[in-house]
Amino acid sequence: MKMQVNKQMAKSNIPTKASQEFRNFPMVPRVVYGVGSFDTLGDILMPKRKHSEAPMIYLVDDVFENTELINRIPSIFCDQIILISANEEPKTEQVDALVSMIKEKYTELPSGIIGIGGGTLLDLAKAVAIMLTNKGSASDYQGWDLVNKQSIYHVGIPTISGTGAEVSRTTVLMGPEKKLGINSDYTTFDQVILDPDLTVGVPKEQWFYTGMDCFIHCIESLNGIFLNAFSKSYGEKSLELCKEVFLKDIEASDSREKLMMASWHGGMSIAYSQVGVAHAMSYGLGYVLGVKHGIGNCLVFQYLEEFYPKGVQLFNAMLEKHNIVLPKGICSKLTDSEMKTMVTVALGMAPLWENALGAQWKTIITPEKLKTIYQKI
Repeated sequence: MKMQVNKQMAKSNIPTKASQEFRNFPMVPRVVYGVGSFDTLGDILMPKRKHSEAPMIYLVDDVFENTELINRIPSIFCDQIILISANEEPKTEQVDALVSMIKEKYTELPSGIIGIGGGTLLDLAKAVAIMLTNKGSASDYQGWDLVNKQSIYHVGIPTISGTGAEVSRTTVLMGPEKKLGINSDYTTFDQVILDPDLTVGVPKEQWFYTGMDCFIHCIESLNGIFLNAFSKSYGEKSLELCKEVFLKDIEASDSREKLMMASWHGGMSIAYSQVGVAHAMSYGLGYVLGVKHGIGNCLVFQYLEEFYPKGVQLFNAMLEKHNIVLPKGICSKLTDSEMKTMVTVALGMAPLWENALGAQWKTIITPEKLKTIYQKI
């Protein structure tokens, strides 16, 4: 029967393996949306529990310590809740330490990893889920399509909107030599819960900077050469929602819901596309100075009118409407060595530069040009 099918395929010129021209990207297979939907977590996890000795591991932003949210987490059997600070960008060594701790404590692999928090916690959850089934250090997998084995079941529950980490196929980590994501088909969450009420109480500036991460995703995707109808449809919807949230006067509950969906669509907009100049330069800021991703994008984007004139115009209007004053002098005390490292890290993001400027991007962006922009920050 198999030979017969193969012969029929050969005669009809049907390819027997996936085309190298078209990427078969993963999407989050299951998502729950709605106010109060966090309380469905216990029912969602129950069928995924292997047995009582294989725990669910919850990685939770420590901002929720001693809050009601902790009591709502369905922790049973030998489950563990690990509180983690999001004050610093997630690191490969942090991922390695968490994986080692889990393997030493339990005789069985966990039934699942659940990340509850912003981009930092979601990226940590994705990375830990990958490294529990793949050998070596997380730093070995920083790059594109380096992961060989399926990750364990993992769930993302965002408590702030904008990063798109809940839907993306990357987990951005600070490594010993670079800041770069583990970009793979095994990174994407198996389940996401989108509960707008979990974002209540986010400080205004953090809300703005993280929301701008989403806005800049859209601008860079929609203006990139990798743009296609798939990415465009998501990017345009996300941009529309961002304009409503940051330029119009709408109810707080409506704003939370719209920004949560803008984040989702913004993350999807780069699945078949890519980000650009701001993200590449923000990685340099993060690696050398530890600047958080959201504010890092903002610090860079304000000086990118040459590349994104309409986007920067909108960005300035959003800054003014919400009375946000960006810090200055961030790069004023850099040594020559630190500046060189910052530029090197940024220039290492080749796919981002190619999306923004084309295959000949190296003739447009030079170390000197990047240095000039960084010196303004």
